[in-house]
Amino acid sequence: MAFQPTPADISVAITTPMASSSAEPRLLTERRITPTWSVSQLKGKLETMTGVPPGSQRLLLKSPGRPDQWVEGDDSIIGDWGLMKGCEIEVHDTRPQAARPNFTDLSSVEKYVLPTSTYESLSNSVLAWKKNQKLGRFDPNALTPEESIRQQSERDAAEIQQRGIALDKRAIVLPSSPPHIRRGTIRFVGPVPTIPFPGVDPKKVQLDPEALPLWVGIELDEPLGKNDGSVGGQRFFTCPNKTGVFVKPEKVEVGDFPPLDLDDLDDELMEEI
Repeated sequence: MAFQPTPADISVAITTPMASSSAEPRLLTERRITPTWSVSQLKGKLETMTGVPPGSQRLLLKSPGRPDQWVEGDDSIIGDWGLMKGCEIEVHDTRPQAARPNFTDLSSVEKYVLPTSTYESLSNSVLAWKKNQKLGRFDPNALTPEESIRQQSERDAAEIQQRGIALDKRAIVLPSSPPHIRRGTIRFVGPVPTIPFPGVDPKKVQLDPEALPLWVGIELDEPLGKNDGSVGGQRFFTCPNKTGVFVKPEKVEVGDFPPLDLDDLDDELMEEI
């Protein structure tokens, strides 16, 4: 009997179907395939790459210069289908969409959560470093959340008095420079509990309603705002949608800023051009 050399392995691209005509394949890898493998053997190896069980695989062979062809018969030899260098095998999943596992959805994956007591006992954690450096809440001179909020409220009140901020006065929102000047009328001055204070959880800290940071609500002349005078489901003044904005007192400049007319708008547009 004459010696039969072992067929050389062939490098083949393995892909899965594209989500749309313009999308990239969801899987693209290159593997060496022995031509004498049966289709059943090949499917068993493709399962480890694609996650598709052999019984749910349908293989589409794409060969250079030849029409695409479906590979049928698990007992047939893959080399008999014209396997050659430059081929691509596209693995189709015949299972219904609902039966396919979603490996990108991590919502149902159980995650390990380190107990707080264990984390606090670690000596090489960020928390331990902050303790050693006396940073954040470990700083003996650090203000409590209540003290920080009260100080902010006092600074806001001083800014309001210094800048002459009052209801119905005309103002612009800083920073402003032509042609991007947001001007309007002050409609509200006071605390806005629905705007969170950085670093403070209102569910954990009891806040004094009379010592909250102060905000200035402005009805803009143009729809360059973010709301209609309400924020967080609570209304503080009324204006057309997208003309209301809440800003800190230091961002407000009060002055003689008449509403824009068509000539002013044309001039600003020319400056922008």
